[in-house]
Amino acid sequence: MSSQAVNHRATDKIWTKDFVLVCLANFFIFLGFQMTLPTLPLFIKELGGSDQMIGIIIGIFTFSALLFRPYAGHALESKGRKFVYMIGLAVFVISVGSYAFIVGIGLLVVMRIVQGAGWGLSTTATSTIATDIIPMKRRGEGLGYFGLSGNLALAFGPALGLTLVGVISFTSLFLICAGLGLIAFLLSMTIHYKKVEESPDKAVTIKFDIFEKSAIQPSILLFFITVTFGGIASFLPLYAAQEHIDGIELYFLVYAAFLMISRTFAGKIYDNKGHLYVFLPGALCIFIAMLLLSWLPNMLVMLVAAAIYGLGFGSVQPALQAWAVDKSPNNRKGMANATFFSFFDLGVGIGAMTFGQLASLSGYGAIYVTAAGSVLIAMLFYVYLILKSGIRNHL
Repeated sequence: MSSQAVNHRATDKIWTKDFVLVCLANFFIFLGFQMTLPTLPLFIKELGGSDQMIGIIIGIFTFSALLFRPYAGHALESKGRKFVYMIGLAVFVISVGSYAFIVGIGLLVVMRIVQGAGWGLSTTATSTIATDIIPMKRRGEGLGYFGLSGNLALAFGPALGLTLVGVISFTSLFLICAGLGLIAFLLSMTIHYKKVEESPDKAVTIKFDIFEKSAIQPSILLFFITVTFGGIASFLPLYAAQEHIDGIELYFLVYAAFLMISRTFAGKIYDNKGHLYVFLPGALCIFIAMLLLSWLPNMLVMLVAAAIYGLGFGSVQPALQAWAVDKSPNNRKGMANATFFSFFDLGVGIGAMTFGQLASLSGYGAIYVTAAGSVLIAMLFYVYLILKSGIRNHL
């Protein structure tokens, strides 16, 4: 084998030390976050909050993250990856730790806003750091593997949180979650970060915008998909309890398992074939899962929905992210990720707030019928984009 071939293979390597470190840090911060995801609505109920209040508090978090993502995108290119990432992690740790001492809804709302700021900074940064490390030719595959770190946290986090809250206090739970974030902070100190690239046009670095236009199309598609996530994260545990269906912990385990399975092949399909072969099949899976959850007669149907949703979301999300990043200039990768996750936050936030109102008016089942409609809009918009650009360009 020639030295040129050896060097080429080395430069295409995904599993470097820095990639492993960023995946580990991502795992621990997501584990701390996922443990609070299904337990926070229970905590709000314990504090005397209503379904509407649950939706508001979940939504406020995502809108706070949304507001900070444009700043994160610009700061990543001006102040550097390490600065943004470590500030975001520190804010996240402090805010989640504060939940342990909260006794009223008002202060919880304030600290959720603070947590959203930390989450917006840290997740925008870590995705950009991973994008820097992954070889361009294997970006879809690499982002799929990177997503596995969050998916592993998803596999254990919600179930672990729900299990722990049955045997320990909310105070202890939130301190454990903050401790996991602290581990991510310590790991982040050991990563070698890419240096900031200066734009050849200095005027561009001064201008402050809120999105990367090349990432808009995949981000809009993501918005309509992640509306469904707001309904699941905020209300599925309460919905299952209302229907006297056990095994909500199993739902999250099955979902995460099939999400991880999809990551092993969906990224490679994207790299070799493009998003045409990934998005529509994945979105169809999510659509079917929402209809099954709106029906929800028993635990078996709930777990089947979890598996189908995992396959769909695990295929669609990294493909859309790779699409968003691939089209952006090298000095705008951070802003592309900021745009992408801003629409992610917007979908979850609007979904949670809308579904909180919908649950009080029409019941939990109506949430998932509406969510299915949102996925259908995404599929129709995607078909429009493909036909507009010419389907031959995607074959």
